[in-house]
Amino acid sequence: MIHFILNPNAGTNSPQKRARIINLLQAIPNSKIWQTERVNHASELTKQAITEGASKIVAVGGDGTINEVASSLLYSHIPLGIIPMGSGNGLARHLGIPFPFEKALNKALYGTIIGIDAGKWNDRPFFCTAGIGFDAYVAAHFAKRGKRGFFNYVYSSFVSLRTYRPIEIKGKGPTFSFTVANANQFGNNAYISPESDLQDGQLESIYIKPGSFWSVANLGISLFRKNLPYNPLVTISSIKSLHIDAPEGIPYQLDGESLLLQSGTIEITILPSALLVIK
Repeated sequence: MIHFILNPNAGTNSPQKRARIINLLQAIPNSKIWQTERVNHASELTKQAITEGASKIVAVGGDGTINEVASSLLYSHIPLGIIPMGSGNGLARHLGIPFPFEKALNKALYGTIIGIDAGKWNDRPFFCTAGIGFDAYVAAHFAKRGKRGFFNYVYSSFVSLRTYRPIEIKGKGPTFSFTVANANQFGNNAYISPESDLQDGQLESIYIKPGSFWSVANLGISLFRKNLPYNPLVTISSIKSLHIDAPEGIPYQLDGESLLLQSGTIEITILPSALLVIK
């Protein structure tokens, strides 16, 4: 049986569009629909679907929903389908999954199953990116603002650029941003690590030094032009594991979700071929 795990609050869809999506999913033979109601509910529902013998689990939502479902499917034989409905949809974009609902549904039902890597940030798996510094600061502002969609994310970025102060990473000094990438982008085609490969058994660490207001603003242009690695403020390295010491209590983002560091110690590792996905 195919299990769909739907986040009804993902993205900016209207109630009418959500109702249409549910009707289309209900028409799929031998399937079951679960709807999330709170944070971490998708993880709980995925575990329940596994106990019920799911042959395939399809996450219908954004990167946060996908992270919860995928984290519960690590090293299992059950493939993950993705129907992107979030604000960024980084993993779906990297995988080339189409965005029109019917096309994404068809891909989830009949696409090719591949194995991909995952990253681990302390005890939390991630599939796109995780990081501290500016991107985490933006994610925190975006979460507090409570409004979804690309333009609200852009708004949060501009507001954050005016108020953000670099963080201190032991051994690196003042840091504008530090990101670890499994996929090639944050989402919305903002390419933080254009050459990242989901199947190469390694992650990329992206260290960005502080700069002037205009040099930092130019980083945003570089993201969308896919030429960030050539920016003089940026250093990108391929890693399999990494230890970082950073200030306890600062924000970090994990697949776009805003969280707070509970410890000043960060252990990052690669989980090779840890997840089956449909593309």
